[in-house]
Amino acid sequence: MAPTSPLQDDHGKTAGRGQITIRSHGADISFPELAYTYPLKLLSPRIVQDGVGVVYMLSYGGGLVGGDSVHLSVDVGPGPRLVLLSQGSTKVFKTRAGSRAAPTRAGNDFAATRQRLDARVAAGGALLLLPDPVTCFRGAAYEQVQTLRLAAGASAVLLDWYTAGRRARGEAWAFARYRSVNEVFVDGARVARDAVLLDGCPDAVHPLPARALADKMAPYACYATVLLFGPLVGELVGELDARFKEISVFQVREPLEVLWSLSAVQGQGRILRVAGKETEDVRNWLKEALRALEKVVGDDVYNKAFV
Repeated sequence: MAPTSPLQDDHGKTAGRGQITIRSHGADISFPELAYTYPLKLLSPRIVQDGVGVVYMLSYGGGLVGGDSVHLSVDVGPGPRLVLLSQGSTKVFKTRAGSRAAPTRAGNDFAATRQRLDARVAAGGALLLLPDPVTCFRGAAYEQVQTLRLAAGASAVLLDWYTAGRRARGEAWAFARYRSVNEVFVDGARVARDAVLLDGCPDAVHPLPARALADKMAPYACYATVLLFGPLVGELVGELDARFKEISVFQVREPLEVLWSLSAVQGQGRILRVAGKETEDVRNWLKEALRALEKVVGDDVYNKAFV
């Protein structure tokens, strides 16, 4: 792995670039390329599971600040199974005073923190993106775009989730903006596009109470979306389909601790959505619901994703 000189993005801010290339050689895997620039850092620990590689996506200082930009490119060859993890939630700190970028709907300026992932997965390969959730601090503005391009016969699991923020400090849904777009292409054709846009405080530097957003998101404090595609997730899809068919529609006096739904996409693809009152509620639910992935990456690697 090799850190290189930082680059500048289109807005003149520090741009972290990363490249992960993974290949298989029988039961062994290798990383012909594992490079990164500040503020991104990539670490790959040694594991014993045949055909599986793990890379942790980290940031210096434990989080990202307004104006930071990260662009990660991933190339998974035929055969290997790459698991992308993070150590703790992705913290997005508030916008720095004087930072300027795209205007909000209210006409104020903020410097958004941006992350982009572009991944290609060859037939027989698999990419499992299983990070911890994004946590935006008061006044933060965050945008991410994640694009997966799968060959026919490739597999992918993409977990995208976010929290209300630091509720213990009175910052529930107090960020300026959260925008996330996930796209999946299979054999060149786009089969899924999922987008979330949350506009919170209109002024990122001197935020106002974001009661409107908080009221809309209540009573849940953590939301997750999981995209599932390819032959290696067939058993998991079957389990989720069977479980979802057993759900009955009924009225409740109090909101459930965890809500979830499942949507079919292009035959074998699925989009799983989960909402929970607490982040740990969602984490525990996902850990049990996705447990069939243990057969894809091994028990030890799977458990690392939901510690």
